[in-house]
Amino acid sequence: MSKIDLLDQKWIDLVFEGKNEAYGAYALRQDTSKRNLFAMLALFAGLIAIVATFLIVNVASEAIARAQAEHETEVTLEQIEEEAEEQEEEEVVYEVEELEQLVAEETVMNSEKFTAYEMEDDAPEQVTKTQDEVAQSDVAIGAIDYDQGSDEAEHVLKVNEKVVDEVPPAVEETKVFDVVEQMPQYKGGDQALMDYLNKSIKYPVIAEENGIQGRVVCTFVVERDGSITDVKVVRSVDPSLDKEAVRVLKAMPKWIPGKQNGSAVRVKFTLPVTFKLQ
Repeated sequence: MSKIDLLDQKWIDLVFEGKNEAYGAYALRQDTSKRNLFAMLALFAGLIAIVATFLIVNVASEAIARAQAEHETEVTLEQIEEEAEEQEEEEVVYEVEELEQLVAEETVMNSEKFTAYEMEDDAPEQVTKTQDEVAQSDVAIGAIDYDQGSDEAEHVLKVNEKVVDEVPPAVEETKVFDVVEQMPQYKGGDQALMDYLNKSIKYPVIAEENGIQGRVVCTFVVERDGSITDVKVVRSVDPSLDKEAVRVLKAMPKWIPGKQNGSAVRVKFTLPVTFKLQ
């Protein structure tokens, strides 16, 4: 079998020998080689364009990165030089100020004169008394010696009075604590508190007729004397139940007050009041 060249037009003549060559297929077969050549050239051109674009992008990226690195290096060197100059200027100023201060101190020290203490000839001779002589005398020994009726004595009395007057008055503590060392407690304990609530609560007629029940959470302040103040509802169930819970808590007898550092203080207390139909 002989080798067939696809670009050669002879095989087309062999195929269409004795046939209608005016038919369109013959014309298409004649242009096949041209179309194949154009397709191969277009493919090679596209590949070359892609490779060239890739190389150009890489070269441009490297050039931009190199330029940025050089710019950053220049800026960093300029900043380092400026900082070094500023530090040198600050150090020079500090050294000059320190030297001026040292010179001023030395000048003051040199200008001061030492004055020797001279004993006066007319000064009274100090007499030292023995312990027995002091015990027999009527003179009182203290931090300040003064004669009764003298100006010095009056001055000392005024100083004492002034010190007494300057003592700040005791300020009543008004802070309300949430937690203290010894929390307030109902007299008789929790069981006595439950008994009081069960005995004192009068179920509202409206709530009872409508079948309303639930737990009303209230807060109040136990004062230093154990009395109850500032009763508030923090979780409501029904206005009638809330009103009854507040009434009962306000009517409670005095509690045992809470204590902090051994002293009675005001303490905020939270207590739920449960309303339940039988």
